[in-house]
Order: sequence, then C-alpha cells, then structure tokens
Amino acid sequence: MFGIPEIDISGLEKLKSEGKIKLIDVRSEGEVARGCIEGAEHIPMHLIPLKANEFCAETPTVFYCQSGARSGQVTAFMSQQGFSNVMNLQGGILAWMRSGQMLSSPV
Repeated sequence: MFGIPEIDISGLEKLKSEGKIKLIDVRSEGEVARGCIEGAEHIPMHLIPLKANEFCAETPTVFYCQSGARSGQVTAFMSQQGFSNVMNLQGGILAWMRSGQMLSSPV
C-alpha cells in the first residue's frame, strides 16, 4: 500500500527468528479459525483503536490480514497515533501461504 510501512515475508521471518516482533492478526474470528501465523496475537481490526494504548512503541509490530488491505489500514491508523515501528505484511496471510509457510492452529 502506498505510503504505509510494509514488510515482506523474508523480512518477517527474519524478525521472528530474532524474537524482536509483535505479530498481530486483525482478521475476523472465522478467518482466524482456519489458521494463523505461528506466534500471532489475534486482535480483530475493529478493536485496534480500543487497544492502541496497550502497544509498546519500541517493539516492532507487524499487522496482517487476509490480503494486506485491512492490516494496511490498521498500520496507517497506528502510524497516525504516533507509532513509528509498525508495519503491514505485504500480501497478508495469502502471501505467507504462497511462500510455502505453514499455518498454525489458533491459540
């Protein structure tokens, strides 16, 4: 998305392997029930404004959804709230699966 900080699959894998990331799935309950990226926390998109103050500005935070559109909106919102260390996963969970990565069961 234009003007939104984004990260690709390899960048996300690197951050995950370094343990320096908060990964947030903003999809609906029904979407999450089909599988998620391991280590992700589920916060539906509509709850992000209510929980924005719970995020740590220093921790890199990656948001994802099905295709990257909704998580792009969340990333833009969080940037507008003053968070500079937020990113949108390019292509969302669809890109994750296309890259050959596995989904995990929701926690």
